[in-house]
Amino acid sequence: MGLWPVGDPGFWRQVVERLVTAVLVLDTAGRVVAANPAAGRLLGRTIAAMRGADAHDLLHRDADGNRVPRDRCPLLRTLAEGKEARGEGGTYLRGDGRLLAVSWSASPLTEDGSVRGVALLFTDATGEPSVHRERTARTRALEDLNERLSLVAEITDVLGQTLETDEALARLVRLLVPRLADWAAVDLRTGSGEIHRVAVTGPGGRNAGFEGRREPAPEGAGEGEDSPLGRALTGGDSVLQERVAAVLPAAGHSHLAAIHNGFLAAVGASSAVTVPLGARDRITGALTVVRTDPAHPFDEGDLVAVSDVGRRVGVVIDNTRRYGRQRAVAEAMQRNLLAPLPRPGHLRLAARYQPAPAGSQVGGDWYDAFTLKDGALALVIGDVVGHDLTAAAGMAQLHGILRSLAWDHTGPPGAVVDRLDAAMPVITTVPLATLILARVEGGPDTGPWTLHWTSAGHPPPLLLSPDGTACYLEAGQGLLLGTGPATGAGRPDAMHPLEPGSTLLLYTDGLVETPGSDLDTGLDRLRRHVLAHASEPLDTLCDRVLAVVPPGSTDDVALLALRVPPP
Repeated sequence: MGLWPVGDPGFWRQVVERLVTAVLVLDTAGRVVAANPAAGRLLGRTIAAMRGADAHDLLHRDADGNRVPRDRCPLLRTLAEGKEARGEGGTYLRGDGRLLAVSWSASPLTEDGSVRGVALLFTDATGEPSVHRERTARTRALEDLNERLSLVAEITDVLGQTLETDEALARLVRLLVPRLADWAAVDLRTGSGEIHRVAVTGPGGRNAGFEGRREPAPEGAGEGEDSPLGRALTGGDSVLQERVAAVLPAAGHSHLAAIHNGFLAAVGASSAVTVPLGARDRITGALTVVRTDPAHPFDEGDLVAVSDVGRRVGVVIDNTRRYGRQRAVAEAMQRNLLAPLPRPGHLRLAARYQPAPAGSQVGGDWYDAFTLKDGALALVIGDVVGHDLTAAAGMAQLHGILRSLAWDHTGPPGAVVDRLDAAMPVITTVPLATLILARVEGGPDTGPWTLHWTSAGHPPPLLLSPDGTACYLEAGQGLLLGTGPATGAGRPDAMHPLEPGSTLLLYTDGLVETPGSDLDTGLDRLRRHVLAHASEPLDTLCDRVLAVVPPGSTDDVALLALRVPPP
């Protein structure tokens, strides 16, 4: 468990070790895992002797020196409930046997939403009242510092878990309210030259209708600097308003001043902090936090903490926007490379491509269908290893090469895939890939039709028969592309008749694989779902299949379906 929540651990260790306030860090069982020298001096014990000891059993006594029952210990309740607590009275046992009256406070230490321990700060309460008040004030100041640092660390951790701007900002304001502020608002610069209020949160999660407002952005430095919002957006300045008077939009002020003053007036602000998002040379927006209690205004320490949050959030927004542009380019490229489906007589084809869910990158999944020189229908489903533009580009390379190799080849599909495997390391950048190449042979109108296929490490085709059953075609399985030259007679091929009224589904692993679940479970789920919708038109069936992509999936999905006409 880390004692130091943010920044250089060595720096913060020096800060705590030099404090005159005693600090103990306890784990979830109440054992001492760290102590500063002030704690050792106050308790008359060495840090080594305290480390690993049960703090309650070692220290906690009543006024007569007797052990306190564990169920009456407020510190242990704090640890169990994960809430802050403080006490103006208590008695600890020193190493020399003397009793020490203390004032104390405890703050939970969290990581990924779980309580990992507690920070216990305490001072000697046996002196004069004025000394006691001074020590209590110092303790509370340190508590405030610890809370700010913990909040900044938690915000950094939470924002790093998403690559979607809207979700990141929604998480941000939920963390700030009510832990630091009563209201929080985020204004972003848009690519269309506007300022967009994208997130507002107040007491109970209310936004009071402030979200969605758009205003022209200031064109340069100096414009709009008659308000804290304008100064943050144009000059990169952080502004502390310790006392907010009754503010109303004033004539002659900039539109940014009107927006800022109107918001403060509407929420009943007593103090506010406005900071830029990002650094001075790359400001993406502004964050405003508000308190409504005049007895608890923001101070310089809050300004430092919120400014740090603003810099970190600016980096996150910059990264999410870059990711969004990369994702859009990759997805557009991928969709454009998925050729239109042919219309092979009475056979019916349908296909779908679904990008990965939010927070994941575009992958290298693809499908293809085209008529071969001898009149047979070629079906392809494939997946290039990787989840980025490189994978999408590799998919494009394999797509074109495979078409060229297969178009005039009348032999089994395995021979074509062998040639593709041999060529792949020489003329592509693809390290590994899976695919199925199939030929559908038969009369153009009446059939009968036969499926010939080979699989390079790809999930098996799913065949729905007209009698209401479904089975996976497990034959024809060979090694992934890129695992080395084939040995022996080459890749295996398989053959299966396609009965009138049957439906064939080729798909990529994003449809059946999810983190924490095995492949057999995913395959069984897909088979049962497809059977439930087997009577639907082919396009509707494809839509139904994609609608139940497993929760938690981080992969894109390609789907190719073939339906043989009924008798």
